[in-house]
Amino acid sequence: MKKTRKRYSAEFKAKVAMEAIRGELTLAELAAKHGVHHTMIGGWKRQAVDGMASLFDGGEQASKTETEAEIEKLHAKIGQLLVERDFLAKASGR
Repeated sequence: MKKTRKRYSAEFKAKVAMEAIRGELTLAELAAKHGVHHTMIGGWKRQAVDGMASLFDGGEQASKTETEAEIEKLHAKIGQLLVERDFLAKASGR
């Protein structure tokens, strides 16, 4: 029988990470409360703390990533159109 990995929603991770950041319970207590290994909670907490800085940078990093993705998509489309144009030019020349 194949065992599949349990996946947790972003909302659940955020909730547990916030509890860990508050520090009212230890990681072990949070692990027992939510049924998640304490190292996962520690990782979620670290991700939450590291990600907080991006909330205050005005979204520059997110928009930069989106812009780069859009440029990459447009370059791919240009390449596709060039190949189609060359193919049609050769086909019509026969």
